Amino acid sequence: MSKIYVHNLTKRYGSATALDNVSLEIESGEFLVLLGPSGCGKTTLLRCLAGLETPDDGEIVMGDKVVFSSTKNIMVPPGKRNLGMVFQSYALWPHMSVRDNVKFGLDVLKTPKSVAEERLDEVLSDVGLGDLDQRYPSELSGGQQQRVALARLLATQPPIFLMDEPLSNLDARLRMDMRVELKRFQSTAQATTVYVTHDQTEAMTMSTRVVVMRDGSIQQVSPPDQLYRQPENTFVADFVGMPRINLVKLSAETAHGSVFTNDDIRVDVGWEPECSEIIVGARPEDITILDEASAGSEDYEIKTVLPNGPETIVQLTRGETTFLTRVGHEAVLAEGQTVWVQFKSSALNIYSAETGALISPETVKLSEAS
Repeated sequence: MSKIYVHNLTKRYGSATALDNVSLEIESGEFLVLLGPSGCGKTTLLRCLAGLETPDDGEIVMGDKVVFSSTKNIMVPPGKRNLGMVFQSYALWPHMSVRDNVKFGLDVLKTPKSVAEERLDEVLSDVGLGDLDQRYPSELSGGQQQRVALARLLATQPPIFLMDEPLSNLDARLRMDMRVELKRFQSTAQATTVYVTHDQTEAMTMSTRVVVMRDGSIQQVSPPDQLYRQPENTFVADFVGMPRINLVKLSAETAHGSVFTNDDIRVDVGWEPECSEIIVGARPEDITILDEASAGSEDYEIKTVLPNGPETIVQLTRGETTFLTRVGHEAVLAEGQTVWVQFKSSALNIYSAETGALISPETVKLSEAS
């Protein structure tokens, strides 16, 4: 196993900055996912770790070995970094059988034939390809080709796995199956894994921690549950979660107090943020629909009802303000119906309307103390 340190890494392509002074510690044996929209820098960071791109500034340390340093003029080539990589395109040799594709890495490492053959049999059996080892890539399905790429990585037993959107070419059902297998293989191998994806479901279900990136910078590094429940800014809040979080700008009703409003709604956030303007973040499941009025509720009109298997997504409106909420599939609701709505104040995230940063009672106390 290997811990990875990234210090102040910068990568430019002409006038465009793909990585902007990125620093990150990746724990030994963890499954870290780089998540973000296209062009955020996640693949560039992975390719810098692999040695396929040369950064302009910074340092990368794998275990106790410096593999890149701009100040020390060190650039260790990919083949000497003791890692394995799975690409989006699988990168299989079309003229080689499954067995020969998987064996390729062992040949490069000059593994003794008896050891290599035993290892091949074990790995091909693990990925369910033992009876397909003489087929060629063109004779395999997309999922089977992905298994070959994974087997090739597992055969060499590197301490570091790098994966660049390896499941994006598969259909939805096969993606789910492969997520389970990848997580199982990684856990068994105890390899330090860095996985790039734009699919938040993959990020949230597979990772020990998620790194959310935007415009070459890291926005948040957190375990999946914390990322979902406490996004550190409005970008992360809006990017993570499906259906997406409700973000509404509100103003303080009085100079001091916990009630905020706009022309349509009033929300008691449960504490005093000490800001005149905030953005309230409410996950759909934290908005409760009631059949009748109760303390603290307001009436809303149901605009749209979207059944989705075990749940139903409901769009609510009050004046110009719109919310999405999530209810159980057994709820009987209709478009145009009037319902009453309550917000679960303890689950709300409060952001500064000026900076978009998360604020909490703890940060307010710290600011008062300083």
